[in-house]
Amino acid sequence: MTQDAFGEPTIRNDDEQDVPDVPDATTDTTTGAAGDADATEGAGEASGPERPEARLERAVRAAEQALIEFEIALETFRVEVENFSRLHHQRLGPMYARLDELDAMIAEARASRSGDPEDLRKAREARAMVQPMPGIEELFHDWLDSDGLSPEAAAMLTDQPVQPPKRVRPTDEVRKLYRDLARKAHPDLAQDDTERARRDEFIARVNAAYGRGDEALLRQLAEEWAAGPAPKEPRLSESEELYARLEWLAQRKELLTLVAKDLEQSAIGAMLQMAPDDPDRLLEEIAEQLLAEVSGRESELARLVQQ
Repeated sequence: MTQDAFGEPTIRNDDEQDVPDVPDATTDTTTGAAGDADATEGAGEASGPERPEARLERAVRAAEQALIEFEIALETFRVEVENFSRLHHQRLGPMYARLDELDAMIAEARASRSGDPEDLRKAREARAMVQPMPGIEELFHDWLDSDGLSPEAAAMLTDQPVQPPKRVRPTDEVRKLYRDLARKAHPDLAQDDTERARRDEFIARVNAAYGRGDEALLRQLAEEWAAGPAPKEPRLSESEELYARLEWLAQRKELLTLVAKDLEQSAIGAMLQMAPDDPDRLLEEIAEQLLAEVSGRESELARLVQQ
């Protein structure tokens, strides 16, 4: 995800194609379908004057597709952020915990030697930073337990073999299946509340399967959608309804833009954007830096204890 000239995030899909903006309902809605209008101009002259609502209807359809592509790209990035966050905690969580523990031990060693009230206060604060907290096991995905570092975490810090973290990064085929389903079953294509509810429920299952990288389930869902009731043919809309539809689409795009910015500006999102093509290498580089800090803290503690 990048920032365009006006500060609005431009989310790219897997083919690195820019997602077009949803037309603003307050602007000239005929421009979104100018290409279609030019392409059919000759046919329009031959068959008679074009209906006033025809261009507006084409603009609505174009805006719907643009919004769907935007949402697909946003969901793809959200899953990448979620997966990277999980790997970040699994791979680096123990090292951060070890650094906090060493900081506490160093502060306690200094306070023990000096007896200074200020050093004692700092030691208490440092120790409080590493005290077990309710739910800490869940936060660090079992890397910490009631006794401190888990065996897996200790093994990682001592370079012993450990079980690699489970990776839930969708494959190219999973991404393709997800995009196809999202384009076909997206709730924004519904023309009434009943159809929207059906699509909402279905697309929630699609998103859950995509988040787990479950190719088999996505294929089952594709078969289910193909066998289900066919979406109703879009009926001819009046101009007022088409304008209202464009306005809703523009508002939806604005809301999604805020969600995209939050993802981009989050700590994990910003980190992921530093190496979108090789996030594993970025984790390795951070791990190397943390290990160097752990080594430095251990040397400092050893000097304090030996003095």
